[in-house]
Amino acid sequence: MQPENPESYSAPAKATWPATAVPGRPGAHLRATQADDADPDLSGDADARSADEAETPSGPDAIPDAEPTHGSKLLDELRAQIAQFVIPPSQEALDAITLWVAATHLQPAWQHAPRLAVVGPAKRCGKSRLLDVLTETVHEPMLTINTTPAAIFRSITEENPPTLLVDEADTIFGTPKMAEKNEEMRGLLNAGHQRNRYVTRVVGNDHTPHRFATFAMAAIAGIGDLPDTVMDRAIVIRMRRRAEGEKVKPFRSRRDIPALHDLRDRIAAWARPLLDEAANLEPDMPVEDRAADTWEPLVIVADLAGGRWPRLARVACVRMVAAEEAAEEDHPSGARILADIRRVFYSQREVDSLSTEELLHHLRQDPEAPWAEWGRGGLAARELSRMLRTYEIKSGNVRMADRTQRKGYMRNKFLDAWRRYCPTVHPVDTQAAPPGEPPAVH
Repeated sequence: MQPENPESYSAPAKATWPATAVPGRPGAHLRATQADDADPDLSGDADARSADEAETPSGPDAIPDAEPTHGSKLLDELRAQIAQFVIPPSQEALDAITLWVAATHLQPAWQHAPRLAVVGPAKRCGKSRLLDVLTETVHEPMLTINTTPAAIFRSITEENPPTLLVDEADTIFGTPKMAEKNEEMRGLLNAGHQRNRYVTRVVGNDHTPHRFATFAMAAIAGIGDLPDTVMDRAIVIRMRRRAEGEKVKPFRSRRDIPALHDLRDRIAAWARPLLDEAANLEPDMPVEDRAADTWEPLVIVADLAGGRWPRLARVACVRMVAAEEAAEEDHPSGARILADIRRVFYSQREVDSLSTEELLHHLRQDPEAPWAEWGRGGLAARELSRMLRTYEIKSGNVRMADRTQRKGYMRNKFLDAWRRYCPTVHPVDTQAAPPGEPPAVH
């Protein structure tokens, strides 16, 4: 419970953490406030009831805002401070950054330590400036410039993990050669997303095996996307270069750091008594699987703070996860190839099979797809086979209309992969619909 007198808090010189709480222990369950009961006068009028439901917000937007609390006011203040120095790509991104910073002050409560991936397409997008602000507001910042993975995991403690801050990640993962050289760093960032994932190293002259903790929240900034395994464990902030007319306050250490430190200490003082409560909460999440694991600490912080933040957290979660799923589907290395093959089969009237040659021809014909320029002469059969093998889809002998046999792909081999990896429906051009059938989705 939150203390009634916020003025009673004082910023301690050094945090003394209680024993690590056990994440996932049965406890309180937060439930979104339900909508008001339906008007009984409308109970017999289905049309009127349907009209009312169509106008009523649903999902995260339907969560009503409560009265501001001490915690919600602290988050509002933090949000305003961050917005002075950087322009995030959306209001939802700004909300997510704010909640992520606050969540670093409750790390012993979490089962998962979300990464904050701050990426942009080019220089001067505000990535490093955002890391400057994070450094002064997160719990126990640990800058990892020129720091070896061995030094990092030797600096992580289970009772009080630091917050890792990695800038210029493109110099670590920017090319396949760099990524291979820094595979241990990627492994550390992946393992540290979940509690109780250790690395074992031999120490001392007698080479005694020793387990080192890896669990710690981390913010990683760089040009271009990070490795897929890191992005999949991250809240992704896609920064953009400021447009003409967009202004930010210059960051000056002498002037700005004292105010940020004061706010950081007040957030830590608010959060510390809530450690056990945070570990016990199991909020309803608007997303599933790893996305839910990653966003849960932010949603819990929002629920503890109250005010408008439970709604803001869930809206940000839904919209940002959906945006990343759409980006993943459009990426050639992801489900893009499956979605484009689905379009080919539909445009060919859902035939049972296509030869490899036919399928490649149709894939290369799409002017907005990458397949015509894939490699030297466009996507080739061997590369197509390699991509589909990931989804356990293999070519085989297929019978053509002229009764000959060629190497190709059966449509029914794709059905399970389509259902699992690209279920999003997309409208199809009406001109592509088979005769006698309405326009479809695929």
